[in-house]
Amino acid sequence: MFPATRATATTSLSLLDALESEAIHVIREVVAELERPVLLFSGGKDSIVMLHLAVKAFAPAPVPFPLLHVDTGHNFPEVLAFRDRTADRLRLRLEVAKVQDYIDDGRLRERADGTRNPLQTRPLLDAIEAGKYTAVFGGGRRDEEKARAKERIFSLRDEFGQWDPRNQRPELWNLYNGRHRPGEHVRVFPLSNWTELDVWRYIARENIELPSLYYTHERDVFDRDGMLLAVGPYAQPRTAAERASVRSEKVRYRTVGDMSCTGAVESIALTVDDVVAEIAATRITERGATRADDRMSEAAMEDRKKEGYF
Repeated sequence: MFPATRATATTSLSLLDALESEAIHVIREVVAELERPVLLFSGGKDSIVMLHLAVKAFAPAPVPFPLLHVDTGHNFPEVLAFRDRTADRLRLRLEVAKVQDYIDDGRLRERADGTRNPLQTRPLLDAIEAGKYTAVFGGGRRDEEKARAKERIFSLRDEFGQWDPRNQRPELWNLYNGRHRPGEHVRVFPLSNWTELDVWRYIARENIELPSLYYTHERDVFDRDGMLLAVGPYAQPRTAAERASVRSEKVRYRTVGDMSCTGAVESIALTVDDVVAEIAATRITERGATRADDRMSEAAMEDRKKEGYF
C-alpha cells in the first residue's frame, strides 16, 4: 500500500499571463543571446504593447536597446506625436529612417498608386546595416496574414535582409536559435502567438495608452475598393464615384500604416472595453479589412517579406 501523499497546490496561468510570460521570455532571451537588438516602434498598438512588455521585462532597469521607426512621410500625425512622447517619457533613443529622404535623393521613386508602405524595405535594411543590429524586434502576429502565420518567432534574415520561408529553424520546447553569420540578422516576433483580441484584452488589463485614432472619432472619408479612406493630403478621391461618396462618419482604425492605404472602420467604440466587444464579434482580420497594400496580389505580404520587409 502506497503511503498517503499531501496534495500539492498547482497554479495555472490565465491566457494573457501565459502570453505575457512567453513574450517577456523571448525579449530577455534576445538580449542575453544577441549583441545589438533594436525594437521597431511605429506608435501603433502592437509596437506599443511590445514596448510595454520590454519595460516589464527589465524593470526597474531601463530598456537596454533603442527604438527604430521607418517613417513613410505619410504616417498619421497623431501616431507620430505619440511615438515621440513615448520615446521621451521612457528616455529611449529613437532612430527614424525616412522614406522621403530616399525619394529626395533618387534612391527610391514614388509609386503610381501613391502608397509608400512598400517603399519602407530599403530604408529599414540600410538602418539595420548602419546600426549593426543583430536582432530586430517586430510586432507581427500570426493571425494577421498567412505569410506571417508561416514565420517563426526567431526568423533568420540573410546578408541581404531577405527571408526564405523554406529555411526556418525548429522552435521546440521554447528553445530559440539566434545563431547567424556576419551580415545576417534575426527578426524576432514576441507577439507571434497573440491574436488581435488578445492584444486588446491586454491593453485593457494593463491600462495601456494608445493614440486617439484607435477609438471612435468623426472623420471625412470616402469609398475605395471596399475600404473607407480618410480624406487628406495623401488620400484624395480620384473618380466621380469616390468624390460622390465623401461624407463624415464615426470611425476608428484597427491598424495603422501609410495614410494612403490604411482604411478606417465604422465604429462607435469609445473605450477599450467597447473595442474588445467589437473585435470579439468580427470575423475579418484587421489587415484583410483595412490594408490596401496587402491586396496587391495573393502573395503580396510574402513577396515583400522575402525582399526584407517587416
